[in-house]
Amino acid sequence: MFIKLYFIALPVFFAIDMVWLGFVAKKFYANQIGHLMKSDVNWIAAIIFYLIFIAGLVVFVISPALERGSWTQAILFGALFGLVCYATYDLTNLAVAKDWPLLVTIVDLVWGAVLATLVSTITFLIIKRIGL
Repeated sequence: MFIKLYFIALPVFFAIDMVWLGFVAKKFYANQIGHLMKSDVNWIAAIIFYLIFIAGLVVFVISPALERGSWTQAILFGALFGLVCYATYDLTNLAVAKDWPLLVTIVDLVWGAVLATLVSTITFLIIKRIGL
């Protein structure tokens, strides 16, 4: 079941995050941390993050929510999981990186919670709808 859940959550995550990174917040990040960003993205690192993050969502959020039949659990634990994961990155940067903006940390913490909530809930609803 993990593989099925994973491959449903993967395109949901990718679509939502690409809208965020490519359109909604692109200028925000360029303005806030453009001086810290590489000109070429390390796609291997980005892909590994996506693969691990989605695995965590499936194991710690989506599967337990499906076992309980609770979309509210998908929402609440999705938000918590996203907050914890994004906090790991952003609060570490805020603690040790020179010129890391507090505003980026706040926006990223909110985005991590929203993203994980959306992916968890949408995946939960898709699974319920198709009857897996």
